[in-house]
Amino acid sequence: MNEIDILKQSLINAPIIWKGDYPYFIHPITDGVPRLEPDVLKAVIELSVPLIDWQSVDLILGIEAMGLPLMAPLSMRTGIPMVIARKRQYGLTGEIEINQETGYSKGSIFLNDIKQGENLVIIDDVLSTGGTIRSVIEGVKKTGAVIQNIVVVVEKGPGMATLQKDYPEIRFDSLVKLEMDGEKVVIIE
Repeated sequence: MNEIDILKQSLINAPIIWKGDYPYFIHPITDGVPRLEPDVLKAVIELSVPLIDWQSVDLILGIEAMGLPLMAPLSMRTGIPMVIARKRQYGLTGEIEINQETGYSKGSIFLNDIKQGENLVIIDDVLSTGGTIRSVIEGVKKTGAVIQNIVVVVEKGPGMATLQKDYPEIRFDSLVKLEMDGEKVVIIE
């Protein structure tokens, strides 16, 4: 099986739980459980690498918590440093606090060690409403850095289309687009 088929199959086979009236798929890339099989992570990395012009990237930015397992292998492969947008304040010089709101949560995210003029890519697990990514984009703008690409593993819902309209200077990519149909994950081609 090729990389995209491995990723798609893992999503189709993901367990589904109900949160109220809403079906929610549970996947190791988006939730950290169940266990992440190495072939699925390898597929995500192999599919992500060609989407980015790594020669012009200074920094890889991921979002806590699921950005960590995605960024680390990309950083090792490309030799480009990485930093995490954290949900915890550290008080370092230049730290930026951003308010983040999604369809199911709100809170603060903190950006550290992003320098003015740096070109960066953001790697994230899932984009639904786009609330978290929007907040991170606005926070990165405050640092003076430039976002070159945003790559998400799973695109679900209207968030990406809205962000693409609002930020035409940024390239957005998703590896898989899906929707929930009751207790089924449906891959959109």
